[in-house]
Amino acid sequence: MRIVIAEDAVILRDGLAQLLDAYGHDVVATVGDGDALRAAVDEHRPDIAVADIRMPPTFTDEGLKAAIALRRDHPGLGVLVFSQYIETRYASRMLAEGAGGVGYLLKDRIADFGEFIDALTRIASGETVLDPEVVTQLLAAERRGLDTLDSLTERERKVLELMAEGRTNSVIAKSLFLGESSIEKHVSSIFTKLGLPPSADDHRRVLAVLRYLGV
Repeated sequence: MRIVIAEDAVILRDGLAQLLDAYGHDVVATVGDGDALRAAVDEHRPDIAVADIRMPPTFTDEGLKAAIALRRDHPGLGVLVFSQYIETRYASRMLAEGAGGVGYLLKDRIADFGEFIDALTRIASGETVLDPEVVTQLLAAERRGLDTLDSLTERERKVLELMAEGRTNSVIAKSLFLGESSIEKHVSSIFTKLGLPPSADDHRRVLAVLRYLGV
């Protein structure tokens, strides 16, 4: 297999590359961030890309975002997210297409390197390979999302539906024949029930719509 590795920890990245070489695979590029991963895949057209989640510059979810972009731009590419962390929101989006050739494994749960090679081979052949703990947390996150949406009143669900259509509070108020202050109270209640507290950049409206759409 031709493989690209994206991992900001140099020792782990180089060690993984050497082991893959020893098993007869061709590591065509090793990089340390999401942008470099996308560029390497564009240049080398590998069979599979292996990506950590938390890489520069923010060390949050760059690897998963890059994986989602790679699956969109290179449909035949196998993608393995290989990390210490489980990020359910982007993992769900990565898996939502239903196409195979994708995996999500936890670094500290790989018993031996042969198991890792087997996972890569299966992903490259179009299978989906998920660590059981990843599956457990994805199902739990989905259940939490359903539970919180179920807690909304009929009026709040209608307000959220109109928010998802991109309507402003004033337009929603006119559509429902309510005062704008009433809509603001409904929106505030929606944020509270969905567990979206105020933040510095205040993207709660977008997050609420994503939750409603199941993204």
